[in-house]
Amino acid sequence: MGPELAEAIKAAGNILLGKQEVVKLSLTCLLARGHLLIEDVPGVGKTTLAHTLAHLLGLNYQRIQFTSDLLPSDIIGVSVFDTNQQNFQFHRGPIFAQVVLADEINRATPKAQSALLEAMEERQVTTDGATYNLPEPFFVIATQNPSHQVGTFPLPESQLDRFLMRISIGYPGRSAERDLLAGGDRRAVLEDHPVVLDSQRLSEYQQQVTKVHVADALIEYCQDILAHTRNMPDYRLGLSPRAGLALLQAARAWAFLEDRDLVLPEDLQAILPATIGHRLQTSGEKMSISGDGLVKDLLNKIPLP
Repeated sequence: MGPELAEAIKAAGNILLGKQEVVKLSLTCLLARGHLLIEDVPGVGKTTLAHTLAHLLGLNYQRIQFTSDLLPSDIIGVSVFDTNQQNFQFHRGPIFAQVVLADEINRATPKAQSALLEAMEERQVTTDGATYNLPEPFFVIATQNPSHQVGTFPLPESQLDRFLMRISIGYPGRSAERDLLAGGDRRAVLEDHPVVLDSQRLSEYQQQVTKVHVADALIEYCQDILAHTRNMPDYRLGLSPRAGLALLQAARAWAFLEDRDLVLPEDLQAILPATIGHRLQTSGEKMSISGDGLVKDLLNKIPLP
């Protein structure tokens, strides 16, 4: 891990007090070239986290507030007829940013939610027969209110699978909350902090992450996890090969942040809850078990390599 990344983690931890693990998982997701879903109640710092990462890493940032009347064109952009040139000119929407905050994504209709699918998977958008590439790096952070709240539309499995990780920030501890209440607006603190990285250097780090070594025994361990979810009747749907790729991708990034050039079993276990918790669905008597509970069950049943 380069000194800039260490400085970014430290600085972000000073903004989101008591949430070093959350910051590290978020940066892991970005280094793995994935997208992040944050599910939590309002007011715990979801938007602040997105703004903090964009500012510290020198990335341009756009926020899209998802509402029930949001249209796909509000995300992607719209073609407007230019009377001077007598043709249509495409006006790019807020999706053309390096960090895109899709705020309260589950308050928009499925049609608006689906506008993100191609962008997140292909890193491009197509409109009026023309294809436009999105900037690099491209990182979507979506926030989601708990599904039991009024006015929410559940994300379909196909869209959940596009997110490399899902995390929750949670309430701060008492000591961190005291510092937060005494310290004032955290975004004001952020504005005073210098940028510690730039997009070119971040892209170089993303390339280095892909070269972190994964031993054959660890790949087999990953396969054992996938096979267990497919063969046990407790799960309605097993993990897909894409989920396996996501596991290894995130484990490489976590190992990179730990200053290692190879992945250890502990790295895979560290990112397992955030990477597969939103992909697992139970059936029958275990439907009430949380994603974290399912992950603990997996870790107990599958022997380490």
